[in-house]
Amino acid sequence: MESPLNRYRSFTVLVLVIFAQFVLLAVQVKNDQNVSVIRSWTVTAVSPVARILEWGRHSSVGFVRNYVLLRDAGAENRRLQSEVDRLNVENVFLRNELNMADRAKALEAFASRIPSRTVAATVFASAAGSDSNAVLVDRGSVSGVERGMGVITPDGIVGKVLKVYATSSMVGLINDQDFAAGVVTQNGQVRGVLKGQGKPMCKVDYVPFEDKIADGDLLFTSGDDHIFPRGFAAGVVKSVRNGQPFKEILAEPVSLRRGIPQDVLIIVEGVHQDIPEAAPSNQTVYINPSPPAPAQPEENASPAAVGTEADRVRAQARAISESQGHAFGSGDGKIPDFNARNPLPPAPAAAPPGADAPPPASNSTRRANQAAGAGAGGKQD
Repeated sequence: MESPLNRYRSFTVLVLVIFAQFVLLAVQVKNDQNVSVIRSWTVTAVSPVARILEWGRHSSVGFVRNYVLLRDAGAENRRLQSEVDRLNVENVFLRNELNMADRAKALEAFASRIPSRTVAATVFASAAGSDSNAVLVDRGSVSGVERGMGVITPDGIVGKVLKVYATSSMVGLINDQDFAAGVVTQNGQVRGVLKGQGKPMCKVDYVPFEDKIADGDLLFTSGDDHIFPRGFAAGVVKSVRNGQPFKEILAEPVSLRRGIPQDVLIIVEGVHQDIPEAAPSNQTVYINPSPPAPAQPEENASPAAVGTEADRVRAQARAISESQGHAFGSGDGKIPDFNARNPLPPAPAAAPPGADAPPPASNSTRRANQAAGAGAGGKQD
């Protein structure tokens, strides 16, 4: 059977010739971008295939890199993230422990400076409901805590004990509506009663209209309430308005400026102390003592600085030797004339009790007495 190519040989040759001419024409003709038509057709036809091949290659490389070579990277990343979280928690815990140690050290130093006997306690919870202005501390009747005892910090008074349990106590804060404490200004001239209002600010009652008190005055416990001893900081006056018969005064509690304290002292046995003349500082500053003055050399000691009788005689002998040109203590064999005029004044004689001291004798009188003594000695010989 004859094949189609042999049957339509002339037509096939014609198609091939036309296609060859078409290709040659496409090679010679260029488009507006000065690119041959055949090149443009070729790139257009090959680009989709090239993109498919490149996507396949990239996917294969990514699969090998992520799932074959780094098959344990995910687990390692999770392990490292867990380790970082653990270290962060440990860092926070250590910081809290360090802060607690610093607070305990500051509280211990403050307790050692005040005369009152106290018990250290830590606030571990806030009371809820009607006792919203109260906190719970970890000291109770076992530690000797009783109802009505005052609670303080180095900044000032915090409140008083409301309820006592075996190992814990409830402390009403200074801004509680049932709190009251006697206060006095720093100069001791104005007295009043500091009361809580259930708000950040407290009020000071029973201050007469004629008393002088101004914004910024410091208030200290007066000891009149028999709860807080005298001398602890209580608040700072923020507002003063005239009223009848008493002034209307608002004060800020100094102990709650930075929130509810975490470590407090419960006053077991109160002892009054002096009100400080200067405002209490929030930070303890240690001042080194002044260095001792250098000792004065014996050679440069003045006659007035000589203490004992032996030192005075030594200073006189040194002065006589230097006045005659001799070096005192040099051992050159020269003996100064100690009967010469003494350049230093003699020490006054001790007078008997109740008698007036005689005036010092002059040099001429002393020489006359020496001459008279010498003459009397010659007659006796």
